[in-house]
Amino acid sequence: MRPNLSKDISIESFKDFYWLKEELQTFCRENGISSTGSKIEISDRIVTFLRSGGIKNPIRKTKINRTVEPQVHLSLDTVIRANHRCSQDVRAVFKTAIPKFHFSTYIQNYCKSNAVKTYRDAVDAWYEGEERKKDPTFKKKIAPQFKYNQFTCDFFADPKNQGKSRAEANEAWNRIKKLPGSNKYEPNNEI
Repeated sequence: MRPNLSKDISIESFKDFYWLKEELQTFCRENGISSTGSKIEISDRIVTFLRSGGIKNPIRKTKINRTVEPQVHLSLDTVIRANHRCSQDVRAVFKTAIPKFHFSTYIQNYCKSNAVKTYRDAVDAWYEGEERKKDPTFKKKIAPQFKYNQFTCDFFADPKNQGKSRAEANEAWNRIKKLPGSNKYEPNNEI
C-alpha cells in the first residue's frame, strides 16, 4: 500500500512510489519548500528535505530579454530567428503549406535549433518527421518525467493489449502506480 507523503516518510519509500506533481507541490507548501519548477526539481528538493531537514532553493534561470520586435509579415521564406517562439503567427505560416499542421515537440525543437533556416525548411522537416512515424520501427521518445505517457504507449504496443481501451490502460496504470518500485509497463507482468 502506498504510504502518505509526510515528513515521516523514508527517502526510500518516497522514491519507490509514483507521486502526482500536485501531491509534491502540496507537500512543499505545507513544509515551506518552494513548489515551483519541474516534477524532477521538486522531487529533488523533497529528498533534500527528508534527508536533512534542509530547504533547497530552486535554481533561478536568468531570463533573457524577450522583448523583441515582432516580425510584421511571416512567410515560408522568413528566416527562423534565434529566439523563435511557437506562436499563432508561426502556426498560420505552417498552415499555408500543411493543412493539418500541429506543433509537435519535434518541430518545436527543429525551429529552436535551426535558426537561420527558413520556415520552408521547417515545413520539409515536418513532413520528414511525419514520414518517420510511418516506419514500423519508429518509436517516439518520451521524456523520463512523463511516466504515464510512457506507460500507456508501452501498454498499447504490447500485442496482448491489442483492441483494449484507454480506460483499460488507465486501470492498469492506476494499479501499478500504487505499487512500490518502477512504474514501467512490463509485458510479462499481470497488471
